[in-house]
This record gives sequence, C-alpha cells and structure tokens, in this order.
Amino acid sequence: MAHSQKSIRDHARNRTHPNVDNKVISQPGAINAIKLQLWASWLLYAVVIDLSDEVADELTLPFDSISIEMVFRGIYHFTQALNQGFATDIIAYLTAPENRDLGIVKSPRPKRAKPPLNLSPFPS
Repeated sequence: MAHSQKSIRDHARNRTHPNVDNKVISQPGAINAIKLQLWASWLLYAVVIDLSDEVADELTLPFDSISIEMVFRGIYHFTQALNQGFATDIIAYLTAPENRDLGIVKSPRPKRAKPPLNLSPFPS
C-alpha cells in the first residue's frame, strides 16, 4: 500500500511516545541524584585536602609540596594495611619513612634558567 508524502509527514508530526502525553515531565529524583553526587564530591575533596594538610604538618613541609592525588591513592594502601593489622593511624602510615614509595611528597623540579631580560630600545 503506497502512502503519499503528505500522509507520512502528518503521521510523523502527530506521533507521540506511548507513555508520554506531550507534557514536560519533571524528575526531581534525577536532580536530587545530581546534587547528591556534587555534595559527595565536594565532601571527599574537603577530606582529602584536610588529610593532605595534616600530612604536610606532620612532615613539616609546605602544603604545595604534598601531592593531593597521591594522598588520595594512599588511602587505599592504608585501608589494606589496616585490614591486615599493620597500621592504625593514617597520618602515621602516610608519613612513615618506609612508605616513601607512595609518592606523597612531590619530587623537586629542576629550576629553569630564565633568559636574560633584554632592555635595549631595539632588541634584535
């Protein structure tokens, strides 16, 4: 059976989803889930920053010399040591000399030599 182009267009224009009656559906559950994820992310970030600050204080180093990412990764290693009965304090575990391979302290970068400043009126 052949359909005309006009009847196909009209059918497509009038077609709706069987479970939706062309109303905007508000999904407050989805919005709450997104808000929950954002709050959980900020809370985790705040905990890791605070833990990194405690590690820096314990090592008497500036906060900038502590790798926040490696502190976060060190939490996993601490939980494994805690489960095996090797550690009980996370600050002591992360700052222990035998755990330097965790990379909590950033390695110093070599200083780049700045080129001399040319103040001549006609630089070449």
